[in-house]
Amino acid sequence: MTRYEQQRNFLKSHFLEFKHIKTDKIKGLPKPPIDKPYDSSSIIIDLPKVNENVIKEENIYECIKGRRSTRFYSEESLSLEELSYLLWATQGITSTTKTGLTLRTVPCSGATHTFETYLFIMRVDGIRKGIYRYLPVEHKLLFMFELDEIDQKIDAITLDQPFVPNFTKRAAVVFAWSTIPYRSEWKYDISAHKKILIDVGHVCQNLYLVSESIGAGACAIGIYDQKLIDEVLGLNGDEEFILYLGAVGKKRK
Repeated sequence: MTRYEQQRNFLKSHFLEFKHIKTDKIKGLPKPPIDKPYDSSSIIIDLPKVNENVIKEENIYECIKGRRSTRFYSEESLSLEELSYLLWATQGITSTTKTGLTLRTVPCSGATHTFETYLFIMRVDGIRKGIYRYLPVEHKLLFMFELDEIDQKIDAITLDQPFVPNFTKRAAVVFAWSTIPYRSEWKYDISAHKKILIDVGHVCQNLYLVSESIGAGACAIGIYDQKLIDEVLGLNGDEEFILYLGAVGKKRK
């Protein structure tokens, strides 16, 4: 069992050790920004205001009971209103504290919110195919670039899926959540990394449930080519890297 020891220890709480560490927050170092900057000349897309009109299943019990990892999608596009709802439900800001902490639709350790949401968009009404980034403070989309042969690139990134090969490229949208670890390390030092993994699970579970509520299906993806997806999105793989993916599409009838 020794080959598992290091990873099992990672899963445990090390709070007593953490209590004796002088974190960067305690040292008075500047708090990292809550979101990434972008060029003022960038193409910004306004997202519709989130409302309940997109919801087809209002009963949370039914959403939880019906939740499954969906790997078969129809050719139907998501509406921009539905995408706005999915983004708000997974990283949307509901209020901001006097100290500048953002309170969101998902729980997060110490409101550190280390995640950035990138989107591989294939089928959303009124939106061209390409790579986008969600701007939670403004609740807007930042267009990053078009990606030649986007479906083939998604295939290469998501490697050999064990149950339904090549299913990811058939989704309407693929969510790719990166982490900027220092947002949590600044406050939690060596205990940050376990918290980040816990927190990204909250994000993806919300994606499952809200997808169910609009008649769509989601599937979490933990098998992917780390180096390739970081390169495609222009991430350096150290200060920021992709942590988790989720495919979403309307269910095939």
